[in-house]
Amino acid sequence: MPTEILMPALSPTMEEGTLAKWLVKEGDTVSSGDLLAEIETDKATMEFEAVDEGVVGKILVAEGSEGVKVNTPIAVLLEDGESADDIGTTSAPTAAAAAPEAAEPEASAPAEAPQSAPAPVAADGNRIFSSPLARRIAAQKGIDLSQIKGSGPRGRIVKADVENAQPQAEAPAVASAPAAAAPAPAGPSADAVSKMYQDRDYEEVKLDGMRKTIAARLTEAKQTVPHFYLRRDIKLDALLEFRGTLNGQLAERGVKLSVNDFIIKACALALQTVPDANAVWAGDKILKLTPSDVAVAVAIEGGLFTPVLKDAHHKSLSALSAEMKDLAGRARDRKLAPHEYQGGSFAISNLGMFGIDNFDAVINPPHGAILAVGAGVKKPVVGKDGELGVATVMSVTLSVDHRVIDGALGAQLLQAIVDNLENPLAMLA
Repeated sequence: MPTEILMPALSPTMEEGTLAKWLVKEGDTVSSGDLLAEIETDKATMEFEAVDEGVVGKILVAEGSEGVKVNTPIAVLLEDGESADDIGTTSAPTAAAAAPEAAEPEASAPAEAPQSAPAPVAADGNRIFSSPLARRIAAQKGIDLSQIKGSGPRGRIVKADVENAQPQAEAPAVASAPAAAAPAPAGPSADAVSKMYQDRDYEEVKLDGMRKTIAARLTEAKQTVPHFYLRRDIKLDALLEFRGTLNGQLAERGVKLSVNDFIIKACALALQTVPDANAVWAGDKILKLTPSDVAVAVAIEGGLFTPVLKDAHHKSLSALSAEMKDLAGRARDRKLAPHEYQGGSFAISNLGMFGIDNFDAVINPPHGAILAVGAGVKKPVVGKDGELGVATVMSVTLSVDHRVIDGALGAQLLQAIVDNLENPLAMLA
């Protein structure tokens, strides 16, 4: 029976995507692992691989098509002995391609179901990869594929897995859920806003997947995360002098450390000093992380990424600098893989390079906190001896999720960050 290739969910927040480019054409023979297409998600352009072998019988979605819903059939794969004439007899779509491995998904809205029956999915919304024959046998035996561990490539469920499985007992009926609370009032509708400006000249900018995701996630964050804010000024003179010395010594290796590299290291070490603050909100529990995985906001055209520097407390300043440059460059080209921008417990957003003195950043769930970094500017300060002097001062604001971190704990974390930045040599100890 012909197998339908479905639009994959290549990132946890993806509900639809753009089929940027086909890498095969009708009549091509493909094997498991062959590249089929390039797909633009809400975050990046990614390659899409086949998990079945066969002949591309028909391409259903043209190159450049936007807004293709996840699980929508995009092509049909023919097995041995099948022809294009058999395509009309296909009764159910199947997942004939696989997404790249991704980190643990964050909660996201479910994708709209296609007109035809979707490929099997587990209770958590992840697709279940299985062969067409395995699916048919499972349907006949009344077996739930989500309860089977596949022995095929990448955990794919094959015929033998299903034949050796036993039908599950029917689950007891679930009691009706209580009525949901009335939704919070929404803003004016799109039509209402357009009418307000109908007598004014304007350009309508279409929302791409990234902008839609940013809007949805940050709206959710401000509505559901109880933010509070802690502010401090940090004297940078010792750091700037130390940075200049290091850069002079590292010049022959082509290494040039930025202030942001020191901030990343300072935050990573602070999370180790105050381990209770190295945590994320997980719905009905808090997860305390052991490593310091620090996310850093990177502005790109039309939006932003927050690539994660994992185990940042173990890495040298030069290693962090090189990794950050690589991640930022690939973020701007939208070439990051999902596991490179998911996770972390803490984030940094630095607008000081744009001349911003101070600001409050929005927490990126499930992170416990985010540090907003302003510019370092010359200011009059009173020294320990009471003498008036001039110092380079940087203003920072720590936005904290009160469900995860209380006020005193947040203050300890911010103090540790300040201590590291004002005593930079200690960060190398």
